[in-house]
Amino acid sequence: MRLHNCATAALTLAIGVALATSTAWAASPLPIAKPESFSVAPASLPADALTKPAKTLFGTKPTPAQLPAAAYGTYSKGCVAGAQAMPINGPTWQVMRLSRNRNWGHPALVDYLKDLANDAPALGWNGLLVGDLAQPRGGPMTSGHASHQIGLDADIWLRPMPNKRYSRWERENVSAISMLKGNMELPGADRSVDPQRWTDTHARLIRRAAQDPRVARIFVSPAIKKALCEFETGNRDWLRTVRAWWGHHYHFHVRLKCPEGSPQCRNQAAPPRGDGCGAELDWWLSDEPWVPDPNAKPAKPKPPVLLQDLPNACRRVLAQP
Repeated sequence: MRLHNCATAALTLAIGVALATSTAWAASPLPIAKPESFSVAPASLPADALTKPAKTLFGTKPTPAQLPAAAYGTYSKGCVAGAQAMPINGPTWQVMRLSRNRNWGHPALVDYLKDLANDAPALGWNGLLVGDLAQPRGGPMTSGHASHQIGLDADIWLRPMPNKRYSRWERENVSAISMLKGNMELPGADRSVDPQRWTDTHARLIRRAAQDPRVARIFVSPAIKKALCEFETGNRDWLRTVRAWWGHHYHFHVRLKCPEGSPQCRNQAAPPRGDGCGAELDWWLSDEPWVPDPNAKPAKPKPPVLLQDLPNACRRVLAQP
């Protein structure tokens, strides 16, 4: 099974349907505020910092930058200042995989997650199990995601919170639950959710998550998108926000719009019009995107993102003690 843990390289879709992918950004240039412009790396950074893989620099910072809260750059090439930690316990949520130290986000994201968690019980969902948000200062991660860099992305497990508080050990070892019926990479596979696992309560939770005006996109498995298209019999406007993507069958990935006070944050282009339940979804459910081509040449590994590839403001974020 090809799992792209909430972020992979964007692939060109071989259909005539316009997809706004996670690397499709607004055309306006990224403004750089004068106090945050550097011609060289700040003195508090190593001399060769600009040419180092950014993940080795951001991945070792255990605490956030003590600066006003702001997201800088794009979801897959940026950083965050003034991040807040999502509390690891709440009345209607628990944070998982604490050893990763990825429960940090822009305050707007933390507020959103608390709001969604508080609404969950009324939907029939006991509470949220929250996965990765961002590192304390955002930036590229040491493993896994290509996005989750500016404190506006969060993974929410498709497994409800239990009626007990998980121990530290359980938070590292309890597994998320796949919603898939079977292997999607087999020719002619039934790319649907497992009716023994998927419920209308899952659908109600994702609908509530997508209806919040702070949300830019929600990424789910094509099988889940299919189930959501079949679930909704009323207003379908929220389905436009829910986008089919590789992976995302153990969790759904929420992405917020750039918040106020972050002029150097760059939004994605708006999703294509419509509910996304037509020809675009048909392609996702066909063999083409899933069945490996035995004659295909192996993809060349992408070079790592360097500090110099990120907005200049990220150097200031990184240099904070």
